[in-house]
Amino acid sequence: MSTTSVSVGAIRLKSPLVCGAGEHLMYAAGVRAALAAGAAAVVPKSANETEAGRRQLDRTDYVLLGSDWQPLPWNFAPPADASLLCRSGLAQQPVEEWIDMLCTLDREAHRADAYVVASLILADLDRCVEMARMVEQAGLRILELNIGAPHGNEAAPGTIVLERDSDRVRTIVARVRAAVRLPLWVKLTGQSEDVAGLARAAKEAGADAVTIMGRFIAFLPDVETLAPLLGTNAAFGGPWALPLTCRWLAQCRKTLGRDFPLIGTNGARSGLDLARFLLAGASAVQASSAIFTGGFEVITRMLAEFSGYLDRKGMSAADLVGRAADQLGSYAQQQSRPDYWTSFVQAEALP
Repeated sequence: MSTTSVSVGAIRLKSPLVCGAGEHLMYAAGVRAALAAGAAAVVPKSANETEAGRRQLDRTDYVLLGSDWQPLPWNFAPPADASLLCRSGLAQQPVEEWIDMLCTLDREAHRADAYVVASLILADLDRCVEMARMVEQAGLRILELNIGAPHGNEAAPGTIVLERDSDRVRTIVARVRAAVRLPLWVKLTGQSEDVAGLARAAKEAGADAVTIMGRFIAFLPDVETLAPLLGTNAAFGGPWALPLTCRWLAQCRKTLGRDFPLIGTNGARSGLDLARFLLAGASAVQASSAIFTGGFEVITRMLAEFSGYLDRKGMSAADLVGRAADQLGSYAQQQSRPDYWTSFVQAEALP
């Protein structure tokens, strides 16, 4: 049987599958369910110091959409092409209680050869640095710094910071890096024209890995009510995002070098999607919406399909990392096809 283990810098994961943050991971029961289903790491619901972020969770709303943009039933059996549109907030526990919960869960995860990752969403940088120190002093083993949360421009001012500027990314990551020594994963937005530039800034400032890419912010009119669906702009993700994420993974691998760890997120729905992300340059994959809408058994199904794929190909997970990205060519490098347009036009001319 082929091995599913991968490395994200100094961290060895038993598989590439990381269960990304969401409401289903707000409390210990959800984190334990994700670990029991086989996740190599779990990122519980993110937190920061703001009361506004905690209150924002009371105003969350979600709609699952089909490819025709019609709402789907929330029955934990969504079609493969379903997308999620949602508002969201932050963990509602007091910071000390949140950290204590994560420490207990990470000790349990350690016994299962897994990790529980503390995720901080930036609001005030000084307070974020303080919380990062608290996370390290409590004994947690990995810190995620999320500066790519899609709700940043929609939330109340000062609640969530969404960073699109490389100099800001460099400053923020350097401050947190100087405060802690534990592995630091930096989650970046996809709402930028230069995601690779943001990733370079994070690497230069001391990040151990970058996670690419946060969901997009979107607006969808409801043709029945003639009003905005959910009443607001909202974060939007789905399987359609996978090729976009893969493109940025490949670009970041080219920009940062093959040895710098990347974590892919936004679009993974299956075990084959894990393979696609790895082939594009990711060392690990965060899946969130698929698990949130399909239940924790999605983790087990994804891992089984991924393991079966590796067995069929006679490869290990590590063998996949960057294989397709490193073969990525330009248009000019492709062979010409002089007969293509002739046959295409002839086919189009047929009645």
